Parts: sequence; structure tokens; C-alpha cells
Amino acid sequence: MTAEPSSTAAPAPAGAGSAPARRSPWALVWLLAAVSGAGGGVGAYTFRYAEGLSYLGSDPVICVNCHVMQPQYDGWQKASHHAVARCVDCHLPHDLVPKYLAKAENGFRHGREFTAGTFEQPITVKARGRQILQGNCVLCHADLVADRAPGSREGPGAVECVHCHATVGDGEKAGLGGPLRASELRSAVAAPPETGE
Repeated sequence: MTAEPSSTAAPAPAGAGSAPARRSPWALVWLLAAVSGAGGGVGAYTFRYAEGLSYLGSDPVICVNCHVMQPQYDGWQKASHHAVARCVDCHLPHDLVPKYLAKAENGFRHGREFTAGTFEQPITVKARGRQILQGNCVLCHADLVADRAPGSREGPGAVECVHCHATVGDGEKAGLGGPLRASELRSAVAAPPETGE
């Protein structure tokens, strides 16, 4: 006697033997378009809201797009360089490519710090900005400073022009405090306190 094959064979696992469900390639395209469109829209709105095109120019009023720069702008209007120099003349390189690279770096850093609320007050010029500022002082006043203090304008022991001429660009300081330079700190520690007697 031969046994007949059983008609109760184990059922095939789900999906086995059937074609896998295919996603439309258009779904991925629409998803990427939606994400790109949303990102582009937010970026364009932010650029417009922040008056991004104004930063490509050199009008000093641009500086007060950020309200924390108002004291510097007001000081510049009263300072001795007001009639002969704008903010970009002192604070940015004069060559085209380095100028816009510095603008981009400053803009990114300022935007990040203002958005996160981590900017310092009063605003201080960072190390790279001080190098640019010093270079522009010497460039504009080369005939005046060529014979004075030779070699003291570069290197770690350099005396920056704004050390003595701090008010020529932004006027009198707002008096809000801020970090002391190492030499100022040493002077403050070495000086005996006033007794008032």
C-alpha cells in the first residue's frame, strides 16, 4: 500500500511566493522635494527677515541691524574717523575675497551667538578682528607710523594702535565693563587701593 501525500501541508509563510510590495519612486522624490522646499523656505524667510542682502554693502547703518551694536554706531558718529572711514574700512580686509570671507565668518558667528544668546556684552573684537584692525590702521597711516616704534606693531609683544587710540573709531566706550587686558589687570592688582582719606 502506498500512502497518499497529505493534503494538509504547512502553509507558506506570509509574503513568500508573492511579489514584495513596491513603493513608488515618486514618493521619495516628493519627500525630498517637500523637505528641500521647507528648508529653502525657512532659509529664505530668515535671510529676508535678517536683512541678509544689506550685509553685502558697506553702509554703517547695517551694523545696527543687530541692536546690541547701537552704542558702537552712535560712538562712530561722534568719533574722529566718522568723516573719513566707515566700519568696514577698519574692521574688514580691503581685498575683495578676504573681505567677503571675513564677512561670512563674522556673520555666521554673530548669527549663532545672537540666536543662542551667548554673545558677550559689551561687544569686543576677537583676535582675528584685532589683526585686521591693526593692519588697516597701519595701511591707512603708513606714512605717519613708518618711522615710529619700528617693529612694535607685529608679534606677540606688539602694541596695537587702539591701545592708545581707542576712541578714534567707535568714540568713547559705553562704560559697561568687560574683560581687562592682561596689562590692565596687572596694573589694577599692583596699584594700592584708594583709601579716600
